Amino acid sequence: MALSTGGSEDASLFVIDTATGRQVGEAVPRVNFATGGGAMAWNADSSGFYYTRYPQGNERPPADMNFYQQVYFHRLGTPPSKDRYVMGKDFPRIAETTLTLSPDTSHLLVTVANGDGGEYEEFVLGPDGKPQQITHFSDKIIMAAFGVDNSLWLLSHRNSDKGELWRLPADDTRLSDAKLVVRSTEASLEGDGADQRYVLVGSDKVYVTVIDGGPEQVRAYSLNGSRLPDVPLPKVASVSALVRDGKDAFLFATQTFTTPRQWYRFDGTGTPQTLPFHDESDVNLSDIVVERAFATSKDGTRVPMTILMRQGTKLDGSNPALITGYGGYDISTTPRFYDDRLWFDHGGVVAITNLRGGGEYGESWHLAGNLTRKQNVFDDFAACAQYLVGHRYTSPQHLAAEGGSNGGLLMGAEITQHPDLFRAVVSYVGIYDMLRTELDPNGTFNITEYGTVKDPAQFRALYARSEERRGGKECRSRWS
Repeated sequence: MALSTGGSEDASLFVIDTATGRQVGEAVPRVNFATGGGAMAWNADSSGFYYTRYPQGNERPPADMNFYQQVYFHRLGTPPSKDRYVMGKDFPRIAETTLTLSPDTSHLLVTVANGDGGEYEEFVLGPDGKPQQITHFSDKIIMAAFGVDNSLWLLSHRNSDKGELWRLPADDTRLSDAKLVVRSTEASLEGDGADQRYVLVGSDKVYVTVIDGGPEQVRAYSLNGSRLPDVPLPKVASVSALVRDGKDAFLFATQTFTTPRQWYRFDGTGTPQTLPFHDESDVNLSDIVVERAFATSKDGTRVPMTILMRQGTKLDGSNPALITGYGGYDISTTPRFYDDRLWFDHGGVVAITNLRGGGEYGESWHLAGNLTRKQNVFDDFAACAQYLVGHRYTSPQHLAAEGGSNGGLLMGAEITQHPDLFRAVVSYVGIYDMLRTELDPNGTFNITEYGTVKDPAQFRALYARSEERRGGKECRSRWS
C-alpha cells in the first residue's frame, strides 16, 4: 500500500504481511504523487516487485522532482537504495505509468501516458526482464490488454475513429505483425491505457465494452472477429468493469439512471448470474421517465443528453431544473443511478449532457473538444440548456448548472458567456485561470488536453477562455 504523511501527496510504498499486519522491510519512498499517480506489480515468484519511482535527492532540479517517473525493481529484504533501475529515462516529463501483469504473471505490460490528453505507448517485459517497446505515441494505440495466452490485444484509432482491436502474438514485439480482429462501425470501442475493465480476452472469446453516445454495452466476438450475441444488459446502462473470474468467465456491474449498481457473473452462455453484491438504496425511481434528446450546437452538431423527470411532469417552463456536464479528456458521461428522490418529488428535472471532448462517439468527438477546440464544449452545453428552455422543461429563472473539475472549467465559461441562461451555477474544483494552470505541478499534466502557452495558437485559445480575463462587468453585476 502507498501512504503519504502530513497532508503531502508524496507517498511511500509499504509491504504488509496480511497474516500478522506487520510491515515487511523498509518503506520504498517516492512511488506516488498527485496527478502523475503511481503503480506497482509483483514479479512471477513474489520475491519482489516493479514500481514507479519519482526523482530522489539531487537527481533533478526542484521544479522537476514530481515529474519524470521511471520504473524500478525492489527485491524483498533489500534496502530501497539498492533497487534496480528498469526503464523510463526516455519517458516524457509528464509521463503517467501503469504496470499490469499477464494472467500467468510471466510478462509485465508497462503503459506510459503522455499526460492526460489520451496519448499512450506500451512496453512489455518478458521473463528475461528486458523491456521491449511495442507502440509509440504516434501509433494511436489507446489501450493494451493481455489475453490468457499472453498475446497482446491493442485498441487502435489509427485507421478507425470508432476503434479497431488488434491481436499481437505472445513475445512478438513488432506492431506490424498485429492482426486486425474487430473493427467497429457503429458504437465506439472503449479503452483507456492499461485499464483492463474495457476488454477481456478468454480462450475462445473476446468481450469489448462499447459506447454509443452515453449508454454502454458489452459485445462478444470470437477470436477471429466473428460477432457473437451481446451480453444481456439492461437498456440505457453503464458497465462498471469486466473482471476476470477464471479462464473464460468474468464479473461485471451495471447501473441505469433509475436502478442502482448490481454485480453479475457471466460464463459466456445464457443469462448473467445475479450476484449478492449491489449498492444499497431505498429510493424507488420506477415512476421516473428517462428521455433521450438532442440539442443543436452553434456549429450545427447534434449533442445528446438524457432528461429525467417524474411521470406526468407538466412542461410549462416553471419546473426547477439541474443540468450537468463534463466534456473533456475522452471521459464519457455514462448512466448512473440518480437517487435524489426529493428533487423529483418537488417537480425537478435533471439533464445529463454528453458534450464534445468526451469519448461518447469516438476519438473525433474527443478531439472536437480539446486544445484549441474547447469552445465547442461550452457551445454544446449552452445549446443543451437552451433546449430545456425552448421546450419548456424549465426557464432561465428556474435553471441551475453544475460541474466539477473539467466540468468546473465548463461552469466558469457558462457563467461568463451566458449569465442570463442560469439562475445558479455550482462549480467544484474548477480551473479558471487557464494561462497559469500549467505552472502548477498537477496542472502540467493537462497540457496535452488543454494546450500550452508556449504554442502561439494554443496560447490564443487559452487566453480567450481564461476566466480571469473574461469575468467582466456583465458577470459581476449580475452575480454580485
